[in-house]
Amino acid sequence: MTTAVAEGGCLCGAIRYRLTAQPRSTSLCHCRSCRLAAGAPSVAWVVLNAADFHVAAGVPTEFRSSAGVVRTFCNRCGTPLTYQHVTELDRIDITTASLDSPDMFPPTREIWLSHKISWERANDALAQYPGSSRDATPAG
Repeated sequence: MTTAVAEGGCLCGAIRYRLTAQPRSTSLCHCRSCRLAAGAPSVAWVVLNAADFHVAAGVPTEFRSSAGVVRTFCNRCGTPLTYQHVTELDRIDITTASLDSPDMFPPTREIWLSHKISWERANDALAQYPGSSRDATPAG
């Protein structure tokens, strides 16, 4: 078994996973889809090569939240776990807050600021993108 860099899971403990490499990036997303999927004003993500994410216990439930997007969650407690786009199957985003030690992976950028709820404050210390960080250069 490969040594875990970090581990995490859902609220009820039915799903457990491990990350076996450092992330490619870390983000805080403000898009409407992420907000609705999590019931939160924004969602922090750890982005990995898909081969470095391993479910150790349980079976996450899949939900196609929009065209080409598959999100997973625990069907027992509802914890959102992953986001993956079918055009980038080599990459997977893991909800940072579902990690046992989320402080290990603070966000380095904020994305989809054009969707940000007005009362949530942006972190000026992070790179900021009006949309996806893959589609544009930072604002400012």
